[in-house]
Amino acid sequence: QVQLVESGGGLVQPGGSLRLSCVASGSISSINGMGWYRQAPGKQRELVAVITSGGSTNYADSVKGRFTISRDNAKNTVYLQMNSLKPEDTAVYYCNLYGRTRSYFPLTEYWGQGTQVTVSS
Repeated sequence: QVQLVESGGGLVQPGGSLRLSCVASGSISSINGMGWYRQAPGKQRELVAVITSGGSTNYADSVKGRFTISRDNAKNTVYLQMNSLKPEDTAVYYCNLYGRTRSYFPLTEYWGQGTQVTVSS
């Protein structure tokens, strides 16, 4: 079993910053990657940023240069630093883990409950 708990969401003015945190707990054999996704009302869930087991990162074009994903392996935590926030960034942000709880289990995606980010004056 794997649990992902997000925190750090809230209301911020355009141009402001927020830092989201996601703490993973439970039995984890291996992690291929962790990331952040978001979903706005009436829209599909979309990739925001991911970081692989090798440390490489990938960002959506819409957030590149403004958002930074990082991790603290000792704390099983992944962060998303969001700067220069825009109203278009308003969405529920979900933490994602892609990995195995056992070496012989299939690769599985795990999701957090989501945290609301609202960018508004």
